[in-house]
Amino acid sequence: MKYKIIGDNLQIANVSIKEGEVINAEAGAMVYKSGNVNLNVESKGIGAAFKRMLVGESLFLAKLTSVGGAGLAGFGGKFPGKIVSWDLKAGESVMAEKGAYLCSDNSVEINAKFVKRLGAGLLGGEGLLMQELKGPGTVLLHACGDLIEYNLKAGERIDISTRHLVAFDPAVDYDLRRAGNIKTTVFGGEGLFLAQMTGPGRVVIQSMTKEIFQPQQSKGSSNRGGKGLIGSIANNI
Repeated sequence: MKYKIIGDNLQIANVSIKEGEVINAEAGAMVYKSGNVNLNVESKGIGAAFKRMLVGESLFLAKLTSVGGAGLAGFGGKFPGKIVSWDLKAGESVMAEKGAYLCSDNSVEINAKFVKRLGAGLLGGEGLLMQELKGPGTVLLHACGDLIEYNLKAGERIDISTRHLVAFDPAVDYDLRRAGNIKTTVFGGEGLFLAQMTGPGRVVIQSMTKEIFQPQQSKGSSNRGGKGLIGSIANNI
């Protein structure tokens, strides 16, 4: 997939599409396309659609194909932010937060995968499931605000506020650690836990979170999943 990322904090991926080439995209991510690019939607089966729904994506994928020559299409995120790319060889994959997928080569598989540790999924803010995007091919992810990347060496660790974690190599060990003592937890504003990422591998962090742009849910029985532990678990899935 040949592309150019345009803009600063409201970025668009301008993708060149060869004749006969197929590009997959999150439904609703397309901003424009040339007239010779056909747009269709596909669910890739009930199982695949259900997995996509679990990881915060729409039930359907947009599929764009160029006919009668080369074409182009532009894709943008739903929030102000940046686009980051991941070039995957056959068998390589990237783990991404829910809702981060923007577009990719048709050869890239989109799956839902349980995090390594159940506790990390329940308490870490990203839920039990994350997106696993498997190559070969190029994947473009969209995140909020500005992005910073770290290429961790073996054994090197960085602790991240869980809602700011965008994506990481599967080789990176993902676990949780307490944000600090009781005083820090209550008054520090960082929540109960931090995502503990231990190398080797690439980690991408976002400066803002989607929650800033989403209205708060009303309290009480109208909350998805209800109250208590069961409601908390449901909201994390």
